[in-house]
Amino acid sequence: MSFVNLRSASRLLNRRLPDRKTPWRRGQVPGPRNVTARVIGTLTRSICEGPTEPPLLPHTIPEHFNTVVSACGDKPAVVCRTPTANQNAFSTLAADGIPTAVETTLSYEQLDLASNAVAHSLRSLGVKKGDRVAVSLGSMAEFAVLTYAVFKLGAILVPLNPGFNANQITAALNHLAVELLVIGAVTDLAYKPCRGRSNMPLLQSMVPDLESGRIEAPEIPTLRTVVVVDNSASHPLSNFPPLASLRSLTPFTSLIPKLAAIRTSSSAYAARPIAPDSPLSASETINIQFTSGTTSHPKAAMLTHTGILNNGALIAHRMGVAPSDLVVCPPPLFHCFGSVLGYMATATTGAALLLPSPAFDPLATLRMCAAHRATALYGVATMFVAMLELLHNHRGADMVVTAEQAAAFPAHLHKGIAAGSSVPESVMRKLYAAFGLRDLVICYGMTETSPVSCMTSPGDPLEKRTRSVGRVMPHTKVKIVDPLDRSRVVPLGERGELATAGYLVMKGYWGDEGRTEEVRRVERDDDAGGEEEEVWMYTGDEASMNGDGYVEITGRIKDLIIRGGENIHPLEIENCLFQHPLVAEVSVVGVPDEKYGESVAAFVIVHEGAVAEGEEATTGPGGKGELLTRESVREWVRTHLSGHLVPKHVWLVREYPKTASGKIQKFKLRDTAKQLLEVGR
Repeated sequence: MSFVNLRSASRLLNRRLPDRKTPWRRGQVPGPRNVTARVIGTLTRSICEGPTEPPLLPHTIPEHFNTVVSACGDKPAVVCRTPTANQNAFSTLAADGIPTAVETTLSYEQLDLASNAVAHSLRSLGVKKGDRVAVSLGSMAEFAVLTYAVFKLGAILVPLNPGFNANQITAALNHLAVELLVIGAVTDLAYKPCRGRSNMPLLQSMVPDLESGRIEAPEIPTLRTVVVVDNSASHPLSNFPPLASLRSLTPFTSLIPKLAAIRTSSSAYAARPIAPDSPLSASETINIQFTSGTTSHPKAAMLTHTGILNNGALIAHRMGVAPSDLVVCPPPLFHCFGSVLGYMATATTGAALLLPSPAFDPLATLRMCAAHRATALYGVATMFVAMLELLHNHRGADMVVTAEQAAAFPAHLHKGIAAGSSVPESVMRKLYAAFGLRDLVICYGMTETSPVSCMTSPGDPLEKRTRSVGRVMPHTKVKIVDPLDRSRVVPLGERGELATAGYLVMKGYWGDEGRTEEVRRVERDDDAGGEEEEVWMYTGDEASMNGDGYVEITGRIKDLIIRGGENIHPLEIENCLFQHPLVAEVSVVGVPDEKYGESVAAFVIVHEGAVAEGEEATTGPGGKGELLTRESVREWVRTHLSGHLVPKHVWLVREYPKTASGKIQKFKLRDTAKQLLEVGR
């Protein structure tokens, strides 16, 4: 078996790839193979490189999409469901209280036509190659079309979490000097179909005068155009005003006819191909993903055509995705899980991507799987648990799925991906029994690596699919190093920091060379006598590797919290709470949580003179004696940041364990938190 020369692969981002025919055609998608990793050098060092097959795709994303459209034009590319309901359809799970769904299906040819139409409209609004186009939408047909429209123009897609508040979205747009934003009238909320958050206050904070007919955004000086997808009909209680009355905003419907009406035989203008201002290169940045969400210093990872396209294709190859597959993907399109593991994996193989709801809804996901007899299902552990609980509690009820549909799941569902956090063996066995996901695989990576660097395969034993993240992906190299001496690769079985090299490594953080240099490092390849260079991305994750190349994530060197597959950076919450007038110090850690894997815990020290909840209050001038409660701490975060960042646990303390140099010992705080939880405090 041959293995890739990573010295060549690591230079993919810096040169144009040679022309090569697409190795995968309709009906000729190979099954998973060549997943064996090779330990480099002696059998004692934790360093592996992946196989060379299948070969890397040399194209830009639009170039490769053209080949897929030619081969699979009449096949469904994207199937999206949007909930609809009346004003009384929210109180119970009774049959008349469940939102129905409007379904939109776009074939590959229709997706091509629709994205051409939107690309022409975006160009008329001034979008050029290299411009950043921000999109704040749930998983819907408009987002799917916009993705390819932006790629075809050579602009840079910037997906934003629709849950961002005004401060977060303003910081993101300013950081990238965004001129055009596409946003929904209402932000759909997970588990709450048809009960979304109106974005009217957010829009008013960015553009105070929404009726003038022009965009004047004092806090975002580069912003020129705001396009709004009017999804208010799905949220009858949102009270979003008629879009026609907000003349400063551009309706998405002005960019394209109704998506479901796109046909080859009509809308001739939509069929006109679009060309970028100058030729595209596979090494160019095409996507910027925010990895921290902080309002003051966001990290914006620059990903390339080569990175995204090949990562999606290689994921599909290892898990065995075929053109006949119907992949239900509840993880959102604004996240790498939905956009690369979902959209790129299906779009590179001719499979269909099924988006059950704009935001995660376990009921909608089950119904999508049943209605289309889907063959694959994606999710993070918490999503799978929610679906299992719903199926168990309402098995056979028409409000979920019928008994016949539930019994049929194992007959048609067999593939899938779990990512974001580990899946316990007990949950994995329940997924086999209820859904038949016998070929469920685990993916590991980070946004900065496009994102997947390690992955299990369907043929791996159950133990490897629950206790490891698999082996290194093709055209990729991983190593585990001493965190205090990154030049030293640790022995097999020893824990250290995981690093990744290859085509998939980001180009850097936009506008932040300092933090880029901290994690993305150009190093000499010792195995080549030090004559070649490789670009390594240091993950900050603690890991170990065994003799067969399987990687196990054992912790985090960085203090990242993974809550239900969502990466949470403690510093963001700490920065927020430091602004509270009664908070002197704060340290945020992750603690074990049965539902989400981890939850947010905050240790807070009150200002001198202020009073912590549970202590006797005193009075005095200058704010002394004011009371800080646990709920007021949560409310402060809830007001200033997204809801998923609100601490589940708040402990008001007087001191922290610290090193001699004054650094907080967070590992001791985590131990303390576990002890407090055990005694029910």
